[in-house]
Amino acid sequence: MKQLTWVLWPSFVVAGVAEVLFFTLIDPQQLYLFGEPVDWSRMTIYSLGFFALWATCAGSSMLTCFIQRDAAEVNSCLVAAACKDRVALRR
Repeated sequence: MKQLTWVLWPSFVVAGVAEVLFFTLIDPQQLYLFGEPVDWSRMTIYSLGFFALWATCAGSSMLTCFIQRDAAEVNSCLVAAACKDRVALRR
Protein backbone atom coordinates (compact mmCIF):
# COMPACT_ATOMS: atom_id res chain seq x y z
CA MET A 1 0.00 0.00 0.00
CA LYS A 2 2.88 2.35 0.76
CA GLN A 3 4.35 1.94 -2.72
CA LEU A 4 0.95 2.54 -4.29
CA THR A 5 0.79 5.84 -2.39
CA TRP A 6 4.28 6.68 -3.60
CA VAL A 7 3.07 6.22 -7.16
CA LEU A 8 -0.46 7.66 -7.14
CA TRP A 9 -0.05 10.81 -5.05
CA PRO A 10 2.86 12.43 -6.96
CA SER A 11 1.31 11.42 -10.28
CA PHE A 12 -1.99 13.03 -9.19
CA VAL A 13 -0.23 16.31 -8.39
CA VAL A 14 1.80 16.31 -11.62
CA ALA A 15 -1.30 15.45 -13.68
CA GLY A 16 -3.13 18.41 -12.13
CA VAL A 17 -0.31 20.79 -12.99
CA ALA A 18 0.02 19.31 -16.50
CA GLU A 19 -3.70 19.68 -17.12
CA VAL A 20 -3.66 23.33 -16.08
CA LEU A 21 -0.72 24.02 -18.37
CA PHE A 22 -2.18 22.03 -21.28
CA PHE A 23 -5.67 23.54 -21.17
CA THR A 24 -4.28 27.03 -20.62
CA LEU A 25 -2.79 26.77 -24.10
CA ILE A 26 -5.46 24.65 -25.84
CA ASP A 27 -9.21 25.26 -25.94
CA PRO A 28 -11.11 21.97 -25.39
CA GLN A 29 -13.75 22.94 -27.96
CA GLN A 30 -11.09 23.12 -30.70
CA LEU A 31 -9.82 19.55 -30.24
CA TYR A 32 -10.16 16.94 -32.98
CA LEU A 33 -10.32 13.17 -32.46
CA PHE A 34 -9.64 10.99 -35.54
CA GLY A 35 -10.20 13.97 -37.83
CA GLU A 36 -13.60 14.83 -36.35
CA PRO A 37 -14.26 17.76 -33.99
CA VAL A 38 -14.96 16.70 -30.42
CA ASP A 39 -18.51 17.69 -29.46
CA TRP A 40 -18.31 16.81 -25.76
CA SER A 41 -18.75 19.35 -22.99
CA ARG A 42 -15.74 21.18 -21.62
CA MET A 43 -16.08 19.41 -18.26
CA THR A 44 -15.99 15.99 -19.95
CA ILE A 45 -12.87 16.90 -21.91
CA TYR A 46 -11.19 18.30 -18.79
CA SER A 47 -12.03 15.13 -16.85
CA LEU A 48 -10.86 12.74 -19.55
CA GLY A 49 -7.72 14.80 -20.04
CA PHE A 50 -6.96 14.70 -16.33
CA PHE A 51 -7.44 10.94 -16.06
CA ALA A 52 -5.33 10.34 -19.18
CA LEU A 53 -2.55 12.51 -17.78
CA TRP A 54 -2.87 10.83 -14.36
CA ALA A 55 -2.56 7.38 -15.94
CA THR A 56 0.49 8.50 -17.93
CA CYS A 57 2.17 10.00 -14.87
CA ALA A 58 1.30 6.93 -12.75
CA GLY A 59 2.85 4.70 -15.40
CA SER A 60 5.99 6.79 -15.31
CA SER A 61 6.14 6.59 -11.50
CA MET A 62 5.56 2.83 -11.56
CA LEU A 63 8.37 2.40 -14.06
CA THR A 64 10.65 4.44 -11.79
CA CYS A 65 9.79 2.22 -8.81
CA PHE A 66 10.37 -0.88 -10.95
CA ILE A 67 13.78 0.33 -12.13
CA GLN A 68 14.91 1.29 -8.60
CA ARG A 69 14.79 -2.30 -7.36
CA ASP A 70 18.15 -3.88 -6.60
CA ALA A 71 19.34 -7.21 -8.01
CA ALA A 72 18.36 -9.18 -4.90
CA GLU A 73 14.75 -8.02 -5.16
CA VAL A 74 14.57 -8.77 -8.87
CA ASN A 75 16.11 -12.23 -8.59
CA SER A 76 14.44 -13.31 -5.34
CA CYS A 77 11.19 -14.29 -7.06
CA LEU A 78 13.02 -16.16 -9.79
CA VAL A 79 15.24 -18.00 -7.34
CA ALA A 80 12.32 -18.89 -5.06
CA ALA A 81 10.29 -20.22 -7.99
CA ALA A 82 13.23 -22.24 -9.29
CA CYS A 83 13.84 -23.75 -5.87
CA LYS A 84 10.18 -24.76 -5.52
CA ASP A 85 10.29 -26.41 -8.96
CA ARG A 86 13.43 -28.36 -8.08
CA VAL A 87 11.97 -29.56 -4.80
CA ALA A 88 8.78 -30.65 -6.54
CA LEU A 89 10.76 -32.59 -9.17
CA ARG A 90 12.78 -34.45 -6.52
CA ARG A 91 9.66 -35.78 -4.79
